[in-house]
Amino acid sequence: MVVILLFNYKPLWKTMSKKGVTQYQLIKGGIDNRTLDSLKKGRNITMITLSRLCRILDCTPNEIVEIERE
Repeated sequence: MVVILLFNYKPLWKTMSKKGVTQYQLIKGGIDNRTLDSLKKGRNITMITLSRLCRILDCTPNEIVEIERE
C-alpha cells in the first residue's frame, strides 16, 4: 500500500490575513517569488523555507501547512 501525502498551504494564507502580513513582507523577509509561486501551486518547500515563514509570521508550522492523505 502506498500513501501519497499532499501539502496544502491554505493555513498560510489564512495566517497571513489574520496577522496582516503581505506577500511583499514575505519577500522582504527572505522568501523569493519562485517560492511564493510554489506555495500558491501547492508544491514542496524546504524546511528552511518553512522555518523562515514561521519566523516572519511568528507562528508554528501547523499555521502554514496541512498534510492531506490521498
